[in-house]
Amino acid sequence: MRPAHRPVALTAVLGGFLLGVLDFIWIKYVPYPFGNLGNSSAVWAVAAFFFGFWVRSGWLRAAVGAAVGLVVAVPSYYVAAALIQGDEWAVLWAPPSLLWMFFGVLAGVLFGIGGTWARGRGWQQILGPALPGAVLFAEGGLEIRRIGDPNYGNDPLWDALIRITLGVLAVVLASRTNRQRAFALATALPLALAGLAAFLLGGFR
Repeated sequence: MRPAHRPVALTAVLGGFLLGVLDFIWIKYVPYPFGNLGNSSAVWAVAAFFFGFWVRSGWLRAAVGAAVGLVVAVPSYYVAAALIQGDEWAVLWAPPSLLWMFFGVLAGVLFGIGGTWARGRGWQQILGPALPGAVLFAEGGLEIRRIGDPNYGNDPLWDALIRITLGVLAVVLASRTNRQRAFALATALPLALAGLAAFLLGGFR
């Protein structure tokens, strides 16, 4: 049974608030190498996916709810930063914050809908579970490109391994059968290359 509209709206807002606050706390207090996951935009995309997965059906509800959640998460992150370590409140409405909110809308729509696809039939049940794996693999690809760069030390190797492992785990959890998992993982690889290209075009290095 899919959740009603009111719980979906409430979960989107409260979930987004918690995502932003907990993400900042994670970065600040969780030790290396797992603490670096707090800087992962792919993790936020995966959160949007599993929101859509929870919504079950109704791609519009999933897209809007996931987008709202990611947009709310951005100022929530900076509110936590201001309260916990005294950052400037003006960051909440600075251009980088607005840009992250824009990216949140795009990621929320795509991955929110992808979450509903994972419960669908035919091509949807392959493409849907492939999406969270693909975005984590793509971010892992960014980290692989940094291996050997003295500016990053050993961070890229561990960050890549963690993201690839989480990508496989996300596909496994979002799929219902081993056959579906195998096809979704195979689909995630070319999608990851497209995602890596999108990251690079978006200015991620």
